[in-house]
Amino acid sequence: MFQFLVAALLVGAVWYHWGKPKKKPAKPAPAQPEEEARAILGVGPDAGAEEVRAAHRRLVTALHPDKGGSAELTRRINAARDTLLRGRD
Repeated sequence: MFQFLVAALLVGAVWYHWGKPKKKPAKPAPAQPEEEARAILGVGPDAGAEEVRAAHRRLVTALHPDKGGSAELTRRINAARDTLLRGRD
C-alpha cells in the first residue's frame, strides 16, 4: 500500500512538472521609425536618454494593462523607448 502511494505521488509530480501547458511567447513589437517613436512618447528631437525614460515611465504608468490600458499600447510604448534609446547607452 505504501509503495502504491509513493508511486502515485511520483507520477503526479512528474505530470505536474511536464504536463503543464506552456505560455505563448509575447509577439515582438513592430519596428517603428524614430519620428513615430518620438510622437508616441511626446518628446522632441533633442530629448536626452533621461527625458525619454521619464516619458516612457509616465505613459506606462497611465496605460498599463493592470490600470485599464491595453497590452498593445504598452508594447508600442516599450518599442518607442527601445527605438529612441538604441545606441545612446
